[in-house]
Order: sequence, then C-alpha cells, then structure tokens
Amino acid sequence: MRTFGQLLVRGLIVGLFAGLLAGTVAYVLGEPRVDAAIAIEESAGHAHTHDHGDSAEPQPAAEADEPLVSRDGQRAGLFLATSLYGVALGGLFAVAFTLLRRKLRTGNDAYAALGLAAAGFVGVVLIPFLKYPPNPPAVGDPDTITRRTITYLLTLVIGLLAVWAGVALSRWAARYGEVARLAGGVAGLVVTVVAAYLILPRISEVPETFPATLLWQFRFASLGTQATLWLLLGFGYAAAVDRRPIRSKVATA
Repeated sequence: MRTFGQLLVRGLIVGLFAGLLAGTVAYVLGEPRVDAAIAIEESAGHAHTHDHGDSAEPQPAAEADEPLVSRDGQRAGLFLATSLYGVALGGLFAVAFTLLRRKLRTGNDAYAALGLAAAGFVGVVLIPFLKYPPNPPAVGDPDTITRRTITYLLTLVIGLLAVWAGVALSRWAARYGEVARLAGGVAGLVVTVVAAYLILPRISEVPETFPATLLWQFRFASLGTQATLWLLLGFGYAAAVDRRPIRSKVATA
C-alpha cells in the first residue's frame, strides 16, 4: 500500500515537469505579446514626453527608468517561476488527492486524479479567469493592485466553493437518475458562479487605445499556459498512481 510520502513525491515530480512544459507554452505564446505590450507602453511614454516639449518636468536619469530585471532575465526566470509553481501545485494536488480519494466515487485511481484535476482547473483557473481575466503590461492602474489582488483571491475561493456546490448537488440529485445528477451538478456550479459574479465589483482598466486583439491574445496565452499545467498534472498524476500492472495496461491499450 502506498504511503502519503510516495504520493507526495510523485506529485512533486509530476508538477515539476508540468511546470516546465507550461513555461514553454508561456514563452512561445505569451512572451511575444508581453514584448508588444511593453513596446506600446514605451511609445506612449515617449509621445507624452514629446507633447510636453521643453515645459515638461526634468526627467530622471535613464538608469532610473531601467527595470530591476532585464527582459532576458525575466524570460529566463519564467521557467524557474513556472517550475516552482508546478512543484508547489503538484504537492498540493497530492495532498488533496490523499484527503479526498475515499470521497471520489470511482474505484480507479487514475480516473480519480483526472476528475480532481478537472475540478481544480475549473475552480482555480477558469472561474476566476472569466470574471477577472489577466492583463498584459501597460494595462492596469498600480494604485488598484491591492484591490485587484483581494478580489481575485475572493474569486478563487468562490470558484472552489462553486465546484463543491456542484458536486454536492449532483450527489443529492443522483437518487433521481443520471440526467438529474448531471443537471444538479451544472445548476449548483452555475448558480453559485452567477451569484458571485453579480456581487463582486467590476474592474475595467483597459485603455480604449489598447489593441483588443493583443489584449485577448495575451489572455488566451495565459489561459493556455494554465490549461497545459493542469492537463499535464492530471494525466501525469493519473499515470503515476495507476495501480494496474504494466502488462494489463499494454493489453488494454
């Protein structure tokens, strides 16, 4: 019988590889959009300075405008960040799997891992994304960062509660048949999310001049990165905890 330590190590390893591959997706799809957004921000700053002409306030030295970390350093740190995030998420996933395994109504560990990953993606990523999608550089007011952080964390908690409500209502409705079980799960999830969306404040700080195409390309790249992470985490952990013998797996394949 596998111990919690074994399950945790497998989660950490799977999370590491999932984080590395998610970082690759972020680098390929997201970094070009980040560069484009930074270019727009810089061009707007130059235009503002030019419009003020000689009457503008003296500008600080160029070194003061340089970022603390160069763009090359940020690109390299991207893989480190996604790897560390993947390891942490893999560890949390292993803990959740251990605590919830007996409550998941399936005798197959692989199916249980896939179901848990799907629920995690919906609650942790998709529900917050639909309410507060991420914005690239040059979008957003620095003065509202605290407010935006708090509302995002609230949405994340609500997303997990919505998944729990959907599962609870689905199990309650199961006594009336499969159709009722499915309808109950969807209703519990949707009603909770809609109610939360109506209560939470609306935050819209995207300038009208910012290209809509670039904005949504960045957002979908961010969503694709998260989807890659959770997809690989789910399938990777499912393969890691599958108890079937190797010969049985090959035969069924």
